[in-house]
Amino acid sequence: MTPLPPPGSPFGLGLGPGLSLVLPLFLLLLPPASGLAQVPPPQPPAPRRPPVVIVPGDLGNQLEAKLNKPSVVHYLCSKKTDSYFTLWLNLELLLPVIIDCWIDNIRLIYNRTTRTTQFPDGVDVKVPGFGDTFSVEYLDPSKASVGAYFFTMVESLVGWGYRRGGDVRGAPYDWRKAPNENGYYFHALRKMIEEMYEQYGGPVVLIAHSMGNMYTLYFLNQQSQDWKDKYIHSFVGMGAPWGGVAKTLRVLASGDNNRISVISPLKIREQQRSAVSTNWLLPYNYTWSPEKVFVRTPKANYTLRDYEKFYKDIGFEDGWLMRQDTEHLVYQMTPPGVRLHCLYGTGVQTPDSFYYENFPDRDPKIFYGDGDGTVNLESSLYCQKWVNQQKQEVTLLELTGNEHIQMLSNETALSYLKNVLFGL
Repeated sequence: MTPLPPPGSPFGLGLGPGLSLVLPLFLLLLPPASGLAQVPPPQPPAPRRPPVVIVPGDLGNQLEAKLNKPSVVHYLCSKKTDSYFTLWLNLELLLPVIIDCWIDNIRLIYNRTTRTTQFPDGVDVKVPGFGDTFSVEYLDPSKASVGAYFFTMVESLVGWGYRRGGDVRGAPYDWRKAPNENGYYFHALRKMIEEMYEQYGGPVVLIAHSMGNMYTLYFLNQQSQDWKDKYIHSFVGMGAPWGGVAKTLRVLASGDNNRISVISPLKIREQQRSAVSTNWLLPYNYTWSPEKVFVRTPKANYTLRDYEKFYKDIGFEDGWLMRQDTEHLVYQMTPPGVRLHCLYGTGVQTPDSFYYENFPDRDPKIFYGDGDGTVNLESSLYCQKWVNQQKQEVTLLELTGNEHIQMLSNETALSYLKNVLFGL
């Protein structure tokens, strides 16, 4: 059913529900100007808005866990729970000592034989809210402001007439893993897109942020062009790390607590290394020169060609296997084959390279370049190359001074999104 225009829209009078119903009846009682029946002029149709699916980035949706563990790392840790609890994000689990319990529950264990990951013994992790938006609006179910993610954007969509869990839905996933281990997710995503197409009478707009863009690109590359032509209206990519992210090397080497002082970088490093997706996001040579030195130490320098040695020197050789497992997933950088809107932040100091006096167990000196604070400009601008590589339109929008997360609530970005959705 075509939705009614919101009050105050160009297609409504904005008089409130009472007057908007009475006014047409009043007009019918007026005598025709010339004594002849008057045919009312045709009215423009209400805008048909395309349904929306949101694909979050790394760390970008809630995770829940249920425990029945044979042992724990500390007597304060829970060994067994009767139901699922919030694993990410629950700020109370990141407190000193308790964080050890959290790391032991959220880490992945890599199997060198199967080249896949598994949960720790007695830990079951699930992704809540597929098809809804709550899991991507707030990472913390308590809705603490520090955990706000897609909330402002979804609120804007609702203000434009969209309905949570209806024509705007979230597509959360286990962001610790790379696409090669999330096959069921892509099956569910395709099914949801097809259902929304049938229910709302038109193709879907995909909105992705950060690593979610890489997931979306991988997904679209697996679909036929006929399928994409039918079911995808457009792809709005925000803060996309198309060519990887330089700060990933610091995360792997010494950990990154994102300036949360109560969390030790070395302590959080174990979880960050175990996430296959972290290793997937290392810089790629189709974006940076093989000669660029990302990490300097008194004993060695590390470029794109030195990843195997880098992993060995930081004492995490499983990471090299993870990188080999995932590097090929989008390595060809095949264009998405749909209309693409590439929004990227600039003018924010973004980690570009690192110098370690004590490698790898101390914080490095950071050298900065341009970008959004997380994604380097070289990486986010890769979508420029697709302008001449696909027939579908590719549009770029620079968000000056916009940080990686802040761009999701930026007025310019939201106004642009509204134009995409309503064709204004």
